[in-house]
Amino acid sequence: MSGHSKWSTIKRQKAAKDAARGAVFTKLGNAIAVAARGGTDPESNFALRIAVDNAKAANMPAANIQRSIDRVKDKNAAQVQEALYEGYGPGGVAIIVEVATDNINRTYPEVRLAFSKHGGNMAEKGAVAFKFDHKGMIRVKETGDDVLMQALEAGAEDVQEEDGETIVYTDPKALMKVREALSSSSLTIESAELAYVPKNTVSVSDAATAGKLIRLMDALEEIDEVTNTHVNFDIPEELIK
Repeated sequence: MSGHSKWSTIKRQKAAKDAARGAVFTKLGNAIAVAARGGTDPESNFALRIAVDNAKAANMPAANIQRSIDRVKDKNAAQVQEALYEGYGPGGVAIIVEVATDNINRTYPEVRLAFSKHGGNMAEKGAVAFKFDHKGMIRVKETGDDVLMQALEAGAEDVQEEDGETIVYTDPKALMKVREALSSSSLTIESAELAYVPKNTVSVSDAATAGKLIRLMDALEEIDEVTNTHVNFDIPEELIK
């Protein structure tokens, strides 16, 4: 794969230090509610199984998980819907923002404000997305040639080692099959998700631009309804604060 942004790794490291667990649970709950529209049984609905697994990994209580699943059955509850926003950040880097919200009229202005306040701007549909490939992405704790071979034999399209773990890329439709194969091989699956992977990355070495980008991404992540962000930039660790 020609380009890989480390933002997803940076984001996970930053989230691990985030004390605002209530906000994290809101995001996870919204993702579960959206996935549950395809069926409320995680065993037959792989999207829901991924959402539930991510929630469990964040220590979300089982009662909260079940309430999120049950929202799809509650006719009186506001239904959560998905939306995808595209935009540009400082330095012209590309950003995709996924949201799950029960009120688009509230969420869209919040996303737009985050962009405009931190030197970015939102773009028309399709203006940014073409810079990315939609892929399944699995993070495996183990590394080495054996993991590489197992992943390729399971149907992976690409495998990369990064920061002491292995990132496995798949066709979106093959995510479930590859994840199950790797799991049955006694590998430790840290996460599995559908992601937008940049075709090429933009290196940001200017400290001022890097600072603006991190502040923009933090502002987007602080919006409860934002479930994921995808970027095509790389920032050296020494510029991340």
